[in-house]
Amino acid sequence: MSSKHNKGSSRDVNGQAFTKLNKVETIPDPDIYDITYVDISPSEGSSSPLSKSPWSVQVDPSAVDSPYHSAKGTGDTSKDEKTNYSPNILLGSLVREEGHIYSLATTGDLLYTGSDSKNIRVWKNNVEFSSFKSNSGLVKAIVLAGDKIFTGHQDGKIRVWKASSKESNVHRRVGTMPNLRDYIRNSIVPSSYFNFTRRNRSSAALGFRHLDAISCLALSEDKRLLYSGSWDKTFKVWRVSDLRCLESVSAHEDAVNAVVSGFDGLVFTGSADGSVKVWRREDQAKETKHFFSQTLLKQDCAVTAIAVDQSATMIYCGSSDGTVNFWERENNMRNGGVLKGHKLAVLCLVAAGNLMFSGSADLGIRLWRRPEGGCGGEHVCLSILTGHAGPVKCLAVERDQESATGERRWIVYSGSLDRSVKMWRVSERSPPMVNQEFRLPDQLSCGGGPSELSVAPSFSAQGRISPKK
Repeated sequence: MSSKHNKGSSRDVNGQAFTKLNKVETIPDPDIYDITYVDISPSEGSSSPLSKSPWSVQVDPSAVDSPYHSAKGTGDTSKDEKTNYSPNILLGSLVREEGHIYSLATTGDLLYTGSDSKNIRVWKNNVEFSSFKSNSGLVKAIVLAGDKIFTGHQDGKIRVWKASSKESNVHRRVGTMPNLRDYIRNSIVPSSYFNFTRRNRSSAALGFRHLDAISCLALSEDKRLLYSGSWDKTFKVWRVSDLRCLESVSAHEDAVNAVVSGFDGLVFTGSADGSVKVWRREDQAKETKHFFSQTLLKQDCAVTAIAVDQSATMIYCGSSDGTVNFWERENNMRNGGVLKGHKLAVLCLVAAGNLMFSGSADLGIRLWRRPEGGCGGEHVCLSILTGHAGPVKCLAVERDQESATGERRWIVYSGSLDRSVKMWRVSERSPPMVNQEFRLPDQLSCGGGPSELSVAPSFSAQGRISPKK
């Protein structure tokens, strides 16, 4: 550990020695920042499997529930909803002494985390359950499709994994995309192997493989197709059933940072060239082709993240200037406005229910609630979730199965370059913050930003929950 950190006495957990962290710098150097143990005082439930795990820490939500039930907010929320909601709290943190967290995926009681250590770790009920490792390339994206696990890597390859049918905690690699069959088939009939959209057909021989890091992965609405975006300026289309590359699209003038399959057969891509483009998928007999439809955004700063709200048919786009643009299908895909508040680049977005979450290089996660009905009103910022000591690189969300009747709550996982994953519980009934920062495109010159709501707790260096002052 760097000498910049103050160390306390060593502590032994399950026979393993860890260094107690007493101090965390506000903005640490990501290359030297290191966490080995987060000190949590044991509670009455310390006999649970979760508290015995040396890599996970947990706090008791009841310890922070009562102080926030009286929190007041503004907006058009009914009187009952103002008082009948759960606080937005930090539930705990998963910490490993290895690489920065670049990717997350969740399904059921399993959470998959990818890092620049090349490890993919599997957590079950917040306890480490399994792990598997790639030979090369940090894990920049994870997508789950049935019994297959797809991971996108820095070396431009997609690796495919499956859990053993006999031992669910054992994972084996069952494929690499592209594979040897792709090379052989393309060498025999390169012109007919797949659709390559460049006019220069001489480049088709390399079209089935990415020439630079894979930045993002996404599944089509019907789960049949896998999309991969890359720093090589292309996105590619793969068939999930046989892992074959069907199409390569030269999409942007710079790195593709985000690709998302949306509604009505549309695919959205965002790039470092500052644009968001829409592509229309058409199934033609035995082929699938994607055609350029329109450009939603063209700006000077890079597009860093895209999320689609399927229920409200809305598209969100995060940018390196800290803003989030959004568009509504019901409004003919016109720009509905800009959400402001982050001080640095927005690095990740995810939508769930009536909420949208944005993670940023400013170390915070903003929780936004869209207007009822999907359009025609303003988004409100409900909370700023603080506690990470490094940029928030990825987000994943799942429904909280233990939510109270009539209240919809979500469990949010946030991965950071501080090498930790934090778990939050949030409610759609949370009151909005004051001093909201919502601007239409012609109002972007206005300044200011929302203040932090006391219902959003911060995670101190000692690992205890405390409200922001």
